Amino acid sequence: MNNRDESPIHQLALVGPLPPPFGGMANQTLQLAEKLSAEGIEVEIIQWNREYWPRWIGKIPVIRAGFRLLPYLWALWLTAGRKKLFHIMANSGWSWHLFAAPAVWIASLRGCAIVLNYRGGEAESFFSRSFRYVKPTLNRCHKIIVPSGYLREVFARFGVLVDVVPNPVDLTKFGIKSQNEKSKNGPNLIVCRNLEPIYGIPCALRAFERILESYPNAKLWIAGSGPQEHELKKLAVKLGIANKVVFTGRLTPEQMVDLYRKAEIVLNPSEVDNAPNSLLEALAVGVPVVSTDAGGIPYLVEHNKTALLVPINDNKAMANSAIKILNDSNLRDALCKNGLIKAKEHSWDTVKEKLLLIYVYAVSNKSIARAGSNRRT
Repeated sequence: MNNRDESPIHQLALVGPLPPPFGGMANQTLQLAEKLSAEGIEVEIIQWNREYWPRWIGKIPVIRAGFRLLPYLWALWLTAGRKKLFHIMANSGWSWHLFAAPAVWIASLRGCAIVLNYRGGEAESFFSRSFRYVKPTLNRCHKIIVPSGYLREVFARFGVLVDVVPNPVDLTKFGIKSQNEKSKNGPNLIVCRNLEPIYGIPCALRAFERILESYPNAKLWIAGSGPQEHELKKLAVKLGIANKVVFTGRLTPEQMVDLYRKAEIVLNPSEVDNAPNSLLEALAVGVPVVSTDAGGIPYLVEHNKTALLVPINDNKAMANSAIKILNDSNLRDALCKNGLIKAKEHSWDTVKEKLLLIYVYAVSNKSIARAGSNRRT
């Protein structure tokens, strides 16, 4: 075995969800595994959202959790005996307690270096409720990374120092949209979020109702799935816009690229958010963005430079901003130009340098006493 293979950095376990379903963290886990493998790093994925087996178990609440959790814990234990570095994807709520925290403790017990990649947009409310339970786990980590300055500030308010490593965007998958690709039948607007309350899809529907007053041939595409689907379809009927709205369901990354390329504007109506990849992907294609200023969004895009930002739940402001872009080609072009520059800041080559330095630090400092190592002095 050569020295490269013996390096702990090249003995990596990546813990997180994988598609399907396709979604933010699952897509990021898969992309990270592919990119690191291409760098010659030996990556073993421990997937926490494997299909239930037998499949009928998935229909039985409570019991199904055990059928997924026990094999997951066993996989963590076995892998921690083979690998020397764990990169653990983490979120808020039950996802933290069931998946991230056990991974940290098992890796710690088996002497692995630990990099925790925390991504939850609801971190502040989660920490406010549960930090006394979260803190001991954080103290077992050798490095904690977050994808945005917003989350860095949240952690700092709880006295925890973290490093920002942005979400990578695979620019090779996104060709810049030519303005000649505009729809001849009217502008296409898209929303790329799950159909859940925190993503504010009703606001986008009400904004689109207003947009239709100026652009009656416009169409709204909503790419995502979730518990609000029936409710949102009823709202579209109530607003009289159902024939102009397409609920696509959850799309693959390849299908999303096709949808971005047909779009004139991406709407992001979220009420809670961190650093959504859908906005970066839109910028990479050359599609202007109108977003709420929820959570970490202003840390990701700048108002009037890389996007237009509006207050949460303000459908009138969202509609007016979208109409402003549709009416002003100079504004659209400036947003697209600046957005592409922003997207390039998230290229894999840029992110890779930061991430590999984090790995080196975590491995080098594995023997340092963990308690308080991530705390402010």
